[in-house]
Amino acid sequence: MPLSIVILAAGQGTRMKSARPKVLHALAGKPLLQHVVDSSRALEPEQTLVVVGHGADQVKAAMQGQDLDFVLQREQLGTGHALQQCLDQINPGNMVLVLFGDVPLVRAETMAAMIEKTRDAALCVLSWTPQNPFGYGRIIRRQQAVHAIIEHKDTTPEQQAIGECFSGLMLIRGDRLKSFAAALKNDNAQQEYYLTDLVGIAVAAGDTVAAVVCDNAGEVTGVNNQLQLAAAEAEYRARQVGALMDGGVKVSDPQRIDIRGVIETGKDVEIDVNCIFEGTVVLGDNVRIGANCVIRNTSIAAGSVIHPMTWIDEAVIGREVNIGPFARIRAGTDLGDEVKVGNFVETKKSSVGRASKISHLSYIGDTEMGAEVNIGAGTITCNYDGVNKAQTVIEDGVFIGSDTQLVAPVRVERNATIGAGSTITRTAPADKLTISRTKQVTIGAWSKPVKKES
Repeated sequence: MPLSIVILAAGQGTRMKSARPKVLHALAGKPLLQHVVDSSRALEPEQTLVVVGHGADQVKAAMQGQDLDFVLQREQLGTGHALQQCLDQINPGNMVLVLFGDVPLVRAETMAAMIEKTRDAALCVLSWTPQNPFGYGRIIRRQQAVHAIIEHKDTTPEQQAIGECFSGLMLIRGDRLKSFAAALKNDNAQQEYYLTDLVGIAVAAGDTVAAVVCDNAGEVTGVNNQLQLAAAEAEYRARQVGALMDGGVKVSDPQRIDIRGVIETGKDVEIDVNCIFEGTVVLGDNVRIGANCVIRNTSIAAGSVIHPMTWIDEAVIGREVNIGPFARIRAGTDLGDEVKVGNFVETKKSSVGRASKISHLSYIGDTEMGAEVNIGAGTITCNYDGVNKAQTVIEDGVFIGSDTQLVAPVRVERNATIGAGSTITRTAPADKLTISRTKQVTIGAWSKPVKKES
């Protein structure tokens, strides 16, 4: 049966103490709402509706371009009311899976299990048993069947002793949706329309209500404040690190690594402590990542070593490359095989050919560098004139002495040598020594200044 996803994301999230809508707070580098959307995509829904309210324009702007339909809930009159706002847009006959934008870590497999349960039921809920059930709706069973869900505010003391709680997720069969939603009433302590009342409505109609029990609390815990956001981040990190280590990666300390995206790894990869990975990162066989590195949207080929305190952003790193410590590899960098980039070196929008060396204290930007080039300490490419960027070309086999400035646009031809301390503004010819210095002069009559007495 075709599936429609409804994600409730209209709440203000006052406990976050933030001007930003709660569902846009970042977990592992992307909004809470984005996690929900991404997980539900695995179910191949026919449509995805997002119910917005507080900060609606911000939420729409953050989620644009993803084939989402937005439904405005002008007044927040409860979760059932939010679902009612979607009835005219839900494709007729589709079963509807209701998710929450602030419950970001529900697995696609869990949602799929709920779909399977509705083959023999009109309704399926996802339940769990939290350590502290305060605030959660209680699952009421009769002869093991789900009979009702009572919101915590409306529970009796006896019902508050029940440990099984409603996670918020609910799947409704398409042929029951409109009749169930139309029967919702707001005769409760909060005068709101509760999604949970659909269970009692279904039971009263003689329908079966099924439940999938989730045994992982981290999967269904909502995010309502910064402490819970941090707990969700820890749960996400544990999942990602567990998958890495199951795949054979050696992680020095699973508690001290942040994965804010996707990592693909080869064999015998090693990652030291306090590293952060963002976006899509690919690590080839035998890659070693030192402590305190940040790597974002980058591929690193087999045998390369990234020493501590290195930042790599949107780069392509070849085989047997040696980078750092304290290096910054910026967007658009492409390092060939066997390249060395040493301490306090920054590269940006540059290609570096095989076996070239930039060992220390240099800046290489907007540069096309050939193979087996040696860049001396303190060398910089002067690629910006205050208005425009220009390119530097350094051909194969070039040796550039320390403390050289290459003022772009400029070319250093094959096997040229540049003397230390030079400022190069014109083409340096192949196989020649080029220098640019003033004549050294010693001034005999000069003496060091003396500190004046106060």
